[in-house]
Amino acid sequence: MLNIGKRVGDNLLKRRINGIVSSRGAAISTAVEKKETHGFSLPQMPPFDYKPQPYSGPFLDEILQKRKQYLCPSMFYFYEKPLNIVEGKMQYLFDESGRRYLDAFGGIVTVSCGHCHPDIVDAIVKQTRLLQHTTTIYLHHAITEFAEALAAKFPGNLKVVFFTNSGTESNELATMMARLYTGNHDMISVRNSYHGSSANTMGMTAQSKWKYNVVQTGAHHALNPNPYRGPFGSDGAKYAKDVQDIIDFGTSGRVAGFIAEPIQGVGGAVEMAPGYLKPVYESVRKAGGVCISDEVQTGFGRMGSHYWGFETQGVIPDIVTMAKGIGNGLPLGAVVTTPEIAQVLTQRCHFNTFGGNPVCAAGGHAVLKVLDKEKRQEHCAVVGPYLINRLRELQDKYEVIGDVRGRGLMIGVELVTDRAAKTPAQVETAVVFEKLKDMGVLVGKGGMYGNVFRIKPPMCFTKEDSDFLVDVMDHALSQL
Repeated sequence: MLNIGKRVGDNLLKRRINGIVSSRGAAISTAVEKKETHGFSLPQMPPFDYKPQPYSGPFLDEILQKRKQYLCPSMFYFYEKPLNIVEGKMQYLFDESGRRYLDAFGGIVTVSCGHCHPDIVDAIVKQTRLLQHTTTIYLHHAITEFAEALAAKFPGNLKVVFFTNSGTESNELATMMARLYTGNHDMISVRNSYHGSSANTMGMTAQSKWKYNVVQTGAHHALNPNPYRGPFGSDGAKYAKDVQDIIDFGTSGRVAGFIAEPIQGVGGAVEMAPGYLKPVYESVRKAGGVCISDEVQTGFGRMGSHYWGFETQGVIPDIVTMAKGIGNGLPLGAVVTTPEIAQVLTQRCHFNTFGGNPVCAAGGHAVLKVLDKEKRQEHCAVVGPYLINRLRELQDKYEVIGDVRGRGLMIGVELVTDRAAKTPAQVETAVVFEKLKDMGVLVGKGGMYGNVFRIKPPMCFTKEDSDFLVDVMDHALSQL
């Protein structure tokens, strides 16, 4: 039986489809095994001039046993047999045996410049040798230089930076600032969104499988402007009317703010319909609220066409949150806003022990420099469309691919069993997911039904890597 629940940590999903998997999934797996014995030649990974160090640490079975014994049982892992990843270099990862994998998920859209990028490692090591930690109660040049460089990346009056440790913390702080600044409480987010795992950000998250049954007040969820599954297709203005309806019928008429991801990450790489944010921002601001763009996964040039996701909709938010790619793997996040909104935090003492830590600040600043020096936004604008076009060729070939979407190197491939009904192909997705790993490609998986491949690699990902990924996916799909 395909133990999907274990892989994705979703017990609800496990109960829902376990019976289907036991019969249908086993049949698919058997067919895969048979076809692999017929002498098919597997796609070859692009050459890479790097040899991993010999690994002498504990191996998979021992680590897994200790993980089950000592770590929280809510922690899930991918794959029937999880990977013990011990080394990384640019867009590649290596397991305990030295086998190389193409990383097309980037540590959940976190490794922006590449694993162990030498410029970033050097900046981190240099700062670590000088001073690992103080706090903002003392002065240090690393935090101010990083804040100045980051603020320069924003339009308008978005010029004040608060450093945090994660995306959840960034969204938590942004929401508190919105409520303090406006004097209102109600927040509006978009269905199918993910904004964090704290009690407050969980309220704004709009997928049941990421929400515990705890008090979550003041959060309203608007219709998802999903061009593929939404009732209005790509008509952003029609979806936007639902936000006005929520303000009119679900609140006092006054709101604290609106928060949205320009492309939903955990939700399955769903890019909002064109023309959506302008009328939404108008409605929210008219109701006294501020507008927040959650750029935790979409920022720093990954979109290719723009540096920030909100720019694709021709708007300027009042607050921008970020994490993940800002640190290339460091525990680093930030909130950027206007001087006027930032001033509300002076009402009380506001402090973050690790926000702006010298090591993280030095590493984050190095990330910005690498992205500029290596022209990663321009690179995503070239490689992203190339990969999307190749994936759409697969869509023409396989009925199981219902949608290929995204922008730059933030891409989703949604599998369905019926294109007309758009029935989620949960079992097929699980089987192909395993086969991709077996052939050396690591992708993410998301969406409400777990039927979307999330392709969001380090931004050094090449056309050759794209070809390998597509060829492997072609091979896996051909065996369904």
